[in-house]
Amino acid sequence: MVHDTQLSFLSQLKKGIISLAYYFNIAMGKLVKKPHAVCVPYPAQSHISAMLKFAKLLHHKGFHITFVHTEYNYKRTLKSRGPYSLDGAKDFRFEAIPDGLPPPENEDATQDVFQLCLSIAETCYDPFLKLLKNLNNKALTDDESPPVTCIISDCVMPFTLEASEELGIPNAQIWTVNAISAMCMVHYPHLKERGYTPLKDQSYFTNGYLDQTIDWIPGIKSIRLRDIPTVIWTTDPEDIFLDYLMDLMPRTLKGSALIINTFDALEYNVLKQYSHMVDHLYTVGPIHLLLKEIEKEDDDINTIASIQSNMWKEDDSCIEWLDSKEKRSVIYVNFGSITVMTKDQLLEFAWGLANSNQNFLWIIRPDLVADDTMLPPEFMEVTKERGMLSTWCNQEMVLNHPSVSAFLTHCGWNSILESLSAGVPLICWPVFADQQTNCFYCCSSLGVGVEIGNNVDRVEVEQIVRELMEGDERSELRKRTLEWKDKAKEAIRPCVGSSYLNLDKLIEEVLLKPKSKSFA
Repeated sequence: MVHDTQLSFLSQLKKGIISLAYYFNIAMGKLVKKPHAVCVPYPAQSHISAMLKFAKLLHHKGFHITFVHTEYNYKRTLKSRGPYSLDGAKDFRFEAIPDGLPPPENEDATQDVFQLCLSIAETCYDPFLKLLKNLNNKALTDDESPPVTCIISDCVMPFTLEASEELGIPNAQIWTVNAISAMCMVHYPHLKERGYTPLKDQSYFTNGYLDQTIDWIPGIKSIRLRDIPTVIWTTDPEDIFLDYLMDLMPRTLKGSALIINTFDALEYNVLKQYSHMVDHLYTVGPIHLLLKEIEKEDDDINTIASIQSNMWKEDDSCIEWLDSKEKRSVIYVNFGSITVMTKDQLLEFAWGLANSNQNFLWIIRPDLVADDTMLPPEFMEVTKERGMLSTWCNQEMVLNHPSVSAFLTHCGWNSILESLSAGVPLICWPVFADQQTNCFYCCSSLGVGVEIGNNVDRVEVEQIVRELMEGDERSELRKRTLEWKDKAKEAIRPCVGSSYLNLDKLIEEVLLKPKSKSFA
């Protein structure tokens, strides 16, 4: 058995060997500067958070980082975190490019996902290529600014592939969805060819059509049509966004590497199918856990650790409130950074929570509801002793708090990984995109969650919350969730964990190569 002291020594030795590769690469007989990764997230909160953590991982491994926001989100972050929050460090810098859309009327609102994707694909290539060239020009005169050596791009930022091809540098595509959702999306063209999408008309949402099962997607034994990412639910035979994704997903497989925020044990069956589709696949999740592990090896992390990405101001009083509650007595409720609900849905959730008589911490973003609906005074009065409302929080800290027992979530993949890593079971209310697939996987395959129906009903919310907080289901779900928590920790274990080793392999096999593989 390898002891912790031995692991620490091996980890430091491995880090030293990789550092030699960083600083002593030979190019034309001369020493080169440290590698420079340009990290480009999709401009939504969850994608930015995952990419920033991955950028920090690379920084801890010796990379100079340039992190690219859109201009809109750059301004939002400064407003939320203060005028100096994006000053970064000498080797961790922030830049911004336009996204091609006019700013929303509400300057704190999340932009429309579909419009944003289409605008980015059409407008971002030129400003991004200009940024890369400016960075390389700066490197000619500034010893502390190395030339760009690789790009880490969210898979829905396709313009980066063209730019990296032009510069002849590696481009690693990172999927912030899980492996099973990505596999479904890669097979959108096959679903269309077989007539599953687009739907004929609106009646297909209620006539049982979406309940039919698909059993031919690699690595997925059986999945209902309704559990496949929701873009295929369109009734428009010329749906622009479906066509966009059908073109996009195969292109992401043509990058120099594919990075997935998951770990081998979590999605083993579907992950092994990717070996037939892509040469370089690296699972490095849970990224937030791996980052914490890598930070332990770094003696100087204070400056980089202080760099954060939230575009809403965090409410630290959440933790103080949780401190006042008994162990495992609170349900945490958060529907993420993009989900928008109706007035009726808000009220059904509210009264379901109130009638459950459970403690709850509920995160309500300023733009969570489509209009300016406020929770009624009666609700506030009934729940004042056992409920707390906030606009945003440090979710990792909340989920790891001993008073938190369950998580009512929209089923974003980041949220699921954070919940599994904390050993907290899930109540799932998926809304769109990959959230349906995540819900299916959590409830049907992993056995760590319970689903709430699409039509939110206060009685159902009350019953599910009570059962998960008080009933027999609580112990069974928690037991399985804790098992996955242990497996997640094993994946990021220094020198032996699959995700820990995969990060080093990615760096050595792809990101330090002078040129990327040719693009098909």
